[in-house]
Amino acid sequence: MRLVAAALATALVLLLVVPIAALVGTVSGSDFARAVDRGMLEALALSLASTTLTALLVALLGTPLAYWLGRRDGALARTVDALVRLPAVTPPAVAGVALLAAFGRSGVFGEALLALGITLPFTPAAVVMAQLFVAAPFYVLPAAAAFRAIDADLLWTARTLGAGPLRVFARVAVPLAAPALLSGLGVAWARALGELGATLMFAGNLPGATQTLPIAIYAVMEGDLGPARAMALVLLAWAVVLFALLRRGRGRDAP
Repeated sequence: MRLVAAALATALVLLLVVPIAALVGTVSGSDFARAVDRGMLEALALSLASTTLTALLVALLGTPLAYWLGRRDGALARTVDALVRLPAVTPPAVAGVALLAAFGRSGVFGEALLALGITLPFTPAAVVMAQLFVAAPFYVLPAAAAFRAIDADLLWTARTLGAGPLRVFARVAVPLAAPALLSGLGVAWARALGELGATLMFAGNLPGATQTLPIAIYAVMEGDLGPARAMALVLLAWAVVLFALLRRGRGRDAP
C-alpha cells in the first residue's frame, strides 16, 4: 500500500514539475527576441500595472468585507459568503459575458454609464475590473477565515480598554491576521496575473491598451510557439518573484 501511495504521489509531483522544466529547458534566446518584437514588454508592463492596482483594490475593499464575514454568523453573512465564492467557480468565459451583461453598452448599467460619459468595455479599466472579479474571492475567503480564528476575547479586551470598532479592526485584528492576509493577497495577485478568459471577453485584445501578457501569449501561440514559450517563462518568473516577496513579508510578520 505504501508503494502504491508513493508511486501515485510521485506521478503527481512529476506531472506538476515536468511541464515547468520543459518550458524552462526549451526556451531560446531567439524566442525572447521574437517575443519582444511581438509586444511582450508592453504586455508585461500592462500586466504588472493592472495587477498591482487590482491587488491594492482587493486589499482595500476586501479586508473590511473579510472582517465582517469573519465576525458574523447569520443568514446574511452566509449569503454574502456564498456570493463571494461564486466568481471563484465561475468559468472565465462566463465571467466575461457577465461583466458585459452588466457594464457593456447594452448592459444593465450601460445606458446610465454612457449618460455619464463612461465607457468600460475594451478599456484599461475593464482589465482591472475583470481581474478584480476573478481574484477577489482568493483573498476575501482566506482573510475571513483568519479573522474568524482570532480569539474574540482579545477583541473584547481592546473594546473594554476604550478602543472603538475601527481602531480594534486596524490595530488589533489586522495585525493578528496579517500573515494570512499576505498569503491570500499573493494568491489573489497571482490569479489576477494569470487571468485570460474574462479579460479577453470584457477588455478585448488591444496591444498597448488591454493586451495583458496572458492575452499576448494566447495571441502569438497560434502562429509561433517560440515567443509564446518565452512570454510564458517571463510570466512564470514574475509569479515566482511575487510569491517570494510576499512570503518574505509574511515571515517578518509571523510571530
